[in-house]
Amino acid sequence: MSTPRHTETERKFRVHGLFRLPSLAASEGAAPLPGVADVREGGTLDLLAVYYDTADLRLARSRVSLRRREGGPDEGWHLKLPTEGLETREELWCPLSAGALPPEELTDVVRALTRGAALEEVAALRTTRVVHDLLDSEGAVLAELTDDSVSVLDGEHVAARFREIEVELGTGEVELLDAVGEVLGVAGAVPGGYVSKVGRALGPLATAPPDVAEPEPPGLDDPAGEVVRAHLARNVVALLAQDRRVRLDEPDSVHQMRVAARRIRSGLKTFAPLVEEGWAVALREQLAWVAGVLGGVRDREVLRERLLRHLAEVAESLPGLDTAPAAGLVDRTLADEAAAARAGVLEVMRSPRYLDLLDRLVDAANVPRLTEAAQEPARTALPPLLGRAWRRLSRRVAILAEADDDHHWHEARISAKQARYAAEALAPVFGKPARRFAEQLERVTELLGEHQDAAVAATTVRALASGRRVGGQVGFTLGLLHAAERRSIEDTRAEFRRVWPEVARRHHRAWLQP
Repeated sequence: MSTPRHTETERKFRVHGLFRLPSLAASEGAAPLPGVADVREGGTLDLLAVYYDTADLRLARSRVSLRRREGGPDEGWHLKLPTEGLETREELWCPLSAGALPPEELTDVVRALTRGAALEEVAALRTTRVVHDLLDSEGAVLAELTDDSVSVLDGEHVAARFREIEVELGTGEVELLDAVGEVLGVAGAVPGGYVSKVGRALGPLATAPPDVAEPEPPGLDDPAGEVVRAHLARNVVALLAQDRRVRLDEPDSVHQMRVAARRIRSGLKTFAPLVEEGWAVALREQLAWVAGVLGGVRDREVLRERLLRHLAEVAESLPGLDTAPAAGLVDRTLADEAAAARAGVLEVMRSPRYLDLLDRLVDAANVPRLTEAAQEPARTALPPLLGRAWRRLSRRVAILAEADDDHHWHEARISAKQARYAAEALAPVFGKPARRFAEQLERVTELLGEHQDAAVAATTVRALASGRRVGGQVGFTLGLLHAAERRSIEDTRAEFRRVWPEVARRHHRAWLQP
């Protein structure tokens, strides 16, 4: 993603039309602000912003805004996205030359929210902005305070007016925002929360919940179907959030999106008696498709990092061996494959099939198709379902006592993940016992995950060596690397056999008994 990006941290304050901005400069008798040596008047700007959203305000309800702004030093297209901190937002920018309609570079980022719904003009705001820069002793801008008089336009007419103060952090610390807020509060300004200008202009619908909101955890006496709905909603929210991060090529986003897809799919299997079979199977098939596409990128990312790390360890153990040619082969091959796989992911994420799946997941999170069994209280309906997942895992592990095939170990890993995800889904309802059981299962999934990574690495190294018929020093190095991965498999198997009896102790599952 080459679109310019930056993160802004700001606070808003509501003020009346006759509000008088207090003095912010200590030299004028006001209380000193931390680090502020001077206040520079930045002049007055006339800004016109046209906001775009779906008819049902999907962007605004998710704290996202997309606008076309004319005037000011940053005129252009702006997409503002929420971050984990309520006071911060990430902003993406495109020039006005991108066109008269919202540019693809920005609309693609929020496609998981719009899901094919048309973007249309929803508000037009004309703002007269007075700028005040809070400077340190060297002239750096610690924060920018803007005094905005906003007119909400209805065609050529002004439908409403309001005024607000914004303080956006520059090079200063958050404590400066606290201090400025205190000064403004004494003068009569009211903290404006985190509602944007367009949110104020659009009214209550803009601050309504998003399409999927995380529900409060159900209780033990609530219907089991409420636990299903909470599990689906929690993970659909995660998938939608990671969708945006994948499109922005952010670190670990592919992995986290894949995990969210797998958790939803696993939950539909664990809770099978509580949901309509055909509906759940159809969703699971589509989620398997998406997880598989994402896996093409994730697996190559993990594999490349792993093999290069292990090649460095080989070089350290044999100082006379030049591992650079083998490292170059591994790096180039897997980097090219990862890039191709990522292009495939983005193509899929822009397809009608994927957008249809997102619509279905949103519906599933809000109104899952439940059976009559879902009306049973959670305390009695859910433990047997987790018990079933545990027994499936136990059977798979029993096979490993005599199995030397990597495939059997991979099947055990799949069952372990399903049991772990099931325990984690029940943890908000059943509390500490479920969380502790999930932690025990995590020990298993981590070991089996390491086993799978080593097995894939060994297979990949062998393919690199045989597919290119490499010889000499490169072939010798790859042979050492293959042997190292097979040793890692054996070491992991030994550690698993040591850990499993501890994980399988009955007291970890005592809470599952009626």
